[in-house]
Amino acid sequence: MNPAANPAPGTMPGVMHPVLSGVGAALPSRVIGNDHFLPLDATDAWITRRTGIRTRHRLGPGETLADLAERAAREALADAGRHPHEVDHVLVCTLTPDRITPGIAPELAARLGTDGPPAIDLNAACAGFVYALDHACALVETGRAGCVLVCAAEALSRVTDHHDRSTAVLFGDAAGAVVVTAHSTAERPVFLLGSDGRHTELLYADREERLLRMEGREVFEFAVDNMTEQTRKVLGAGGIGLDDVDLFIGHQANARILLAVAAELGLPEARVEIAVDSVGNTSSASIPHALWQARERGRLPAGARIVMAAFGAGFVWGAGLMRWKTDRPQRHRTHRPEAEGFEYDRTHRTDSASSEHDRTHHPEKDSHEHERTHTPTVNPSDQGDTPCQR
Repeated sequence: MNPAANPAPGTMPGVMHPVLSGVGAALPSRVIGNDHFLPLDATDAWITRRTGIRTRHRLGPGETLADLAERAAREALADAGRHPHEVDHVLVCTLTPDRITPGIAPELAARLGTDGPPAIDLNAACAGFVYALDHACALVETGRAGCVLVCAAEALSRVTDHHDRSTAVLFGDAAGAVVVTAHSTAERPVFLLGSDGRHTELLYADREERLLRMEGREVFEFAVDNMTEQTRKVLGAGGIGLDDVDLFIGHQANARILLAVAAELGLPEARVEIAVDSVGNTSSASIPHALWQARERGRLPAGARIVMAAFGAGFVWGAGLMRWKTDRPQRHRTHRPEAEGFEYDRTHRTDSASSEHDRTHHPEKDSHEHERTHTPTVNPSDQGDTPCQR
């Protein structure tokens, strides 16, 4: 059989499709271990068994979310071989911005030295990254952009009740970013998004208290069922099976949720990326951070097919199927899609600087080495008041 005569579902030779071409991540330098929660009667064994979390990071004095976003974005652009002048659109997903207004996106665009592209914040809670990625792909597919920067940045420590044992142990601060560009050999991405506002009271933060409140068991059950269902649907829409998936990255809320979804799907744990153990639940930043971790661990071969699934307050949810880049372009080379027959309506400067950006510094590697430990298996018999537990 001639593969060229029978392209994979969603693939047409010569047609430009969006692809993930770069990834970056950043964490605050302050590391919070499980012993920090002993005054709440939460031991390391208790937290680890129920959540899989061992450490999380929090912004310190003088650190802003925009600082994290900039570090993650610069690394993603460097990984994609793109200069800030080439960015046509900036999307930042966050529910914890530095200010009520303006958003982080315009500040990030300015910090990076872009040419002033459209820049907006998006809030879809923990599903924000998948929502933003869908928007980015639509911009590329319609020819309205050739290079879109998507950054997820969250400081959940700002909305955590640090005296509530059931939620204080869960959340951390982080940023993750990706670059979405057009590629002539990538298959068309698939995204499925949805919502059900009837469940608002199960996970929310109101305007008065401004702290996250959650009914853990109900959220756990919804998360497992929904992420499993949406993953199956997005695979079906993409015309592929589990054997065609190189890596599954779910929202990193709880290791037991991720393992439960993998078990329901029949997906080997070896193809499930788990990063929650070292960073906790970082809301919309969790999937891009896990993607970054996968790249650092050598788990993203050229052309890897990645499935993502997330759920969040609202409830809102989303799943996506996308390809990792098939090559590694020279960093900061000027890329002009219109020269390849792909037109879009933003004007690129032709005098792009060629200076190298340093790779994003990750303090946790320098000051706090984490040993990767075995993630606890799902044990439905565990009982207690920890959220996100069946």
